[in-house]
Amino acid sequence: MSDTDVKRPDSIETSNEDDRELLALGYKPSFRREFSNLATISFAFSIMGVCSSIATTFNTPLLLGGPASVVWCWILGSAMCFTLGSSIAEIVSAYPTCGGLYTASAQLTPKSHRARVGWLVGWLNILGQIAGISSTEFGLANMILAAVQIGQGDSFTITNGKVVGLFAGLLVFHGILNSLATRYLARLTTGFVFVNLGTTFLIIIVLLSTTARSDMHPASYVFGSAGIVNQTGGWNTGLAFLFGLLSVQWTMTDYDATAHISEEVRRAAYAAPSAIFIAVIGTGLIGWLLNIVMVLCSGPLENLPGPSGSAFLEIMVIRMGRTGALILWAFVCATAFFVVQTALQAASRTVYAFSRDHGLPDRGYFGKNSKTTHTPLRAIWFTTLVSILPGLLDLASPIAANAIFSLTAMALDLSYIIPIFCRRVFHNHPEVMFKPGPFYMGDGYLGWFCNIACILWTLFVCVVFSMPTVLPVTPDNMNYASVITVGVIVLAFAWYILGAHKHYSGPQSNIHDDSVEQIDQTTDAKDKKDFA
Repeated sequence: MSDTDVKRPDSIETSNEDDRELLALGYKPSFRREFSNLATISFAFSIMGVCSSIATTFNTPLLLGGPASVVWCWILGSAMCFTLGSSIAEIVSAYPTCGGLYTASAQLTPKSHRARVGWLVGWLNILGQIAGISSTEFGLANMILAAVQIGQGDSFTITNGKVVGLFAGLLVFHGILNSLATRYLARLTTGFVFVNLGTTFLIIIVLLSTTARSDMHPASYVFGSAGIVNQTGGWNTGLAFLFGLLSVQWTMTDYDATAHISEEVRRAAYAAPSAIFIAVIGTGLIGWLLNIVMVLCSGPLENLPGPSGSAFLEIMVIRMGRTGALILWAFVCATAFFVVQTALQAASRTVYAFSRDHGLPDRGYFGKNSKTTHTPLRAIWFTTLVSILPGLLDLASPIAANAIFSLTAMALDLSYIIPIFCRRVFHNHPEVMFKPGPFYMGDGYLGWFCNIACILWTLFVCVVFSMPTVLPVTPDNMNYASVITVGVIVLAFAWYILGAHKHYSGPQSNIHDDSVEQIDQTTDAKDKKDFA
């Protein structure tokens, strides 16, 4: 679907520049644009949730590669994530639609490849987003129960049933919140960034002020060889060190989430990529500072992760006392809550776009908006219920459930590099016309370097994340992330070959679809005043 394939019918009138651009891309306006610049930036920061995401994954680098793995893997991964975030922002600026990179993949490949590329990118993206929602909510449930365990001591025992029950309840509550109209979602999201960053800086300040200088680790432990501690049971130290990349890659992913709400954002071609760019830089630098301070104040490694099972929380309890730690921990949990809230909103828009293109066996049922809220309520609840399923794995195998953390980064990042790769491979093809948006790195060395670097880096970390983290490998500690990812790809393409190719032809225009209701833009002037 190129720009020359679709012409805006004269019957569609709009005074909104964003919607004129959307029509030029082949889509009718289906959402209300009520996300301001601040709400959009807050959304981008919230999807990464720096302090809660680090708290959720802190055990992995600390207990596999050691304290130095925590610090150096974060800044290494952040630098490479910056190249991926920049490459994604460039494409989002050119194609600001709710389908994100899934829809953009159709613009970046020749017609003969669009259906297969769109099918692969769509399923990988949906798989990664659902895994991200599930793993974050699962982490939040564990964080809440860890706080209860710290508060009540030995009288409270964390069980798989309690974790899964709380996890499912939280997801249903997020589904209810996401059912609000866009206006209320935008206002709710605006405050997320202040809680997120405020909590992070407060933890840093309180830890430094409550830890005696004599109790802080030396620089050689934080940054040097003394901090490299291989606890994998047999892997070489280099690989044990690289396992620390899981924390940063899991935190700094779902970059295109802001793209999925771009049809709800004002000046989307500017605001969406700018929010991605700002959030990637901010999360990388602030997260690195938080990791350094956590390691600096961590105390003896042999005492971690402690009774709660969370090394992050245990460090806070040791330095701040139980009451102070639990007060701040409540805000960390709130940040994780916001991550799921924004992730569910983004994922539901992807399901909406994929269903609209007949990529699901639902005859477009989930590709419709509610006439009341002008949001995809069907897609929201479908995504909510499907996201509960991975968490149920914990009842059968906690190790299999943990694989969804690795699966999130693998599936999402693979879905990102495919359109980036196609853009470079087919840039001279007559059926491909990449028209840069306001955010553009150019066709010089900078653009090529970022694109190539992020592709190679993603392939590299996918290999690392496919490895079992502990030796010897048993059925109980096997890493199933790569098995699940490959399995979904194989099943998806088997389905495509057997029947889906008859109704799915890739991302497609809905301008001539009479079932799509055009959003009335007459309230735009009033809304701009409200969100100025």
